[in-house]
Amino acid sequence: MKKFFIVAMISATCVIAPAQAADVAISVNIGQPGFYGRLDMDDYTPPQLVYQQPRMARAVPGNRQPIYLNVPPGHAKNWRRHCHTYNACDERVYFVRNSWYEREYVARHQRRQNDHRNHPQGPDRDRKPHR
Repeated sequence: MKKFFIVAMISATCVIAPAQAADVAISVNIGQPGFYGRLDMDDYTPPQLVYQQPRMARAVPGNRQPIYLNVPPGHAKNWRRHCHTYNACDERVYFVRNSWYEREYVARHQRRQNDHRNHPQGPDRDRKPHR
C-alpha cells in the first residue's frame, strides 16, 4: 500500500509541475523586439507594409484614419479571425513588416526613450529663468 501511495504522489507531482510551469508570463512593451500591437506613426518614415492597401474585418467608414499594427504573419493572413485581439475589427489597418519594426521602429523608440532619460526637463533645461 505504501508503494502505491508513493507512486501516486510522484505521478501527481509530475503531472502538476508542467502545468505550473506553463503559467509563466512575459511582458513585452511597445518599442521592444517581440511586441505585437498598435504603433504610433506620428513622425516615422513610411513603413514597409505587408499589404499595400489597408485591410478591414468589417465595413469601415472611409473618413477614419487607418491604424498601423505589427502582428504575427498568421494574424495578418486571417485578419477577421484575429482582429478582436487588437481591438481593431472596426478599423482600416496597415500591417507593417516585422523586419521594418525591428530595424527602424524599435531603434528610434529606444533612442527617444534614452533622450528623455538623459534630458528629463526637456529642451529648455539650459535656459535661464525669465526675470
